[in-house]
Amino acid sequence: MRVLVVEDEPEIAKDIATNVRDAGFSVEICDNGEDAWFLGATENYDVVILDLGLPRLDGLSVLKRWRIEGITVPVIVLTARGSWTERVEGINAGADDYLPKPFQIVELIARVRGLLRRAKGQSKPQLSAGSLILDTSLMQATLEGRPVNLTPLEFRAVSYFLYHGGRVISREELKDHVYSHDNDRDDNAIEALITRLRRKLGPDSIETRRGHGYILKVSG
Repeated sequence: MRVLVVEDEPEIAKDIATNVRDAGFSVEICDNGEDAWFLGATENYDVVILDLGLPRLDGLSVLKRWRIEGITVPVIVLTARGSWTERVEGINAGADDYLPKPFQIVELIARVRGLLRRAKGQSKPQLSAGSLILDTSLMQATLEGRPVNLTPLEFRAVSYFLYHGGRVISREELKDHVYSHDNDRDDNAIEALITRLRRKLGPDSIETRRGHGYILKVSG
């Protein structure tokens, strides 16, 4: 799952990105409002963590532009501004959640996961397909009741398949939501990833649809 962190304070941005990445997400960082607006309008993110006090274009203006343009990506607003009127303003502009600074990183991650669940129509942190169960809060997977040892990259891929259960995922879409831009994103890397997942989940667990992509199919 792909998260954009928009924060102009380098240490805060780095801390958020490190912890969100450790929680099983692909993360990108942006440090100003103009670039954030452009990225949100041209890239496909699953969640945006958006600070309001940004240079070049404030976060509230970024959010308003996205919503006017029909960009519906879930957004968590972060801000040092603490008054209830400013919180209301952010929500009225289209924010899905609001977290004032300072905050606990575990709460932020919990809110990111909660937004993803709601956006995908999920009510629980456990995602499943057949006998495969993925606990997104504990970052654990089981298949037929037995633990499956997934690398962070594999975990991101399986969670993306499960969040989009029953749908064919194209190779480009999988690359965008599983890899960060500074990682190896070529077609061979995707093929290698799918091969490793088939070894762990079963040879028929991921079906290739020629010319279209992949679909997760786990029996049981």
